[in-house]
Amino acid sequence: MHCATSIPILHRDIKSSNILLDDKYAAKVSDFGTSKVVPDDKTHFTTEVKGTFGYLDPEYFQSSQFTEKSDVYSFGVVLVELITGEKPISFARDEEERNLVAHFIALTKENRLHQILQPQVAREASREDIDAIANLSVKCLRLNGKKRPTMKEVSMELEALRKSQKCIEIFQEPHLFSDKESFMDITRESQDSMEETIISSLEMKSASILTSA
Repeated sequence: MHCATSIPILHRDIKSSNILLDDKYAAKVSDFGTSKVVPDDKTHFTTEVKGTFGYLDPEYFQSSQFTEKSDVYSFGVVLVELITGEKPISFARDEEERNLVAHFIALTKENRLHQILQPQVAREASREDIDAIANLSVKCLRLNGKKRPTMKEVSMELEALRKSQKCIEIFQEPHLFSDKESFMDITRESQDSMEETIISSLEMKSASILTSA
């Protein structure tokens, strides 16, 4: 969305339930109700904070300034969901584990990531693959947005990992999420279909998006 379309689009509500897969596992991003079209000369926009608790970029929450790196943070949360099978926020977990991102980062720093892995991921993926995804997630979740990778860099890293480590199974198992939530398989092959979905969604939305950006 940030670079695969002629006009950069910031989604503002990236989460697993807004990322759908077709029967060929091509990514389809849904729910553009809060999305913004951003002119090339703009790096951010100031707006009322909107999004889903657990996926919100802390920097955006504090400053009300949304940038492309805010979407990157939200996608980092999706990656953590993918390898843990856990919800971003759950009061069913112990207090120190309720915030998935904080718990994940703490375990990663302490080299105890295995304690939170989704069982199927732990069984079927190599340690090298798991570490690569975990490290990418941590990059996306950096508190300083300027230090996060761009979405294009994230996509390229996932594609390189898929080719070199052959960890396609991690990204192509829909049942890793409960409640039929979907997840994203970011690949270069899916970018065309993603762009078509984005453009058609924006066309269905009123032209006010373009005028208000």
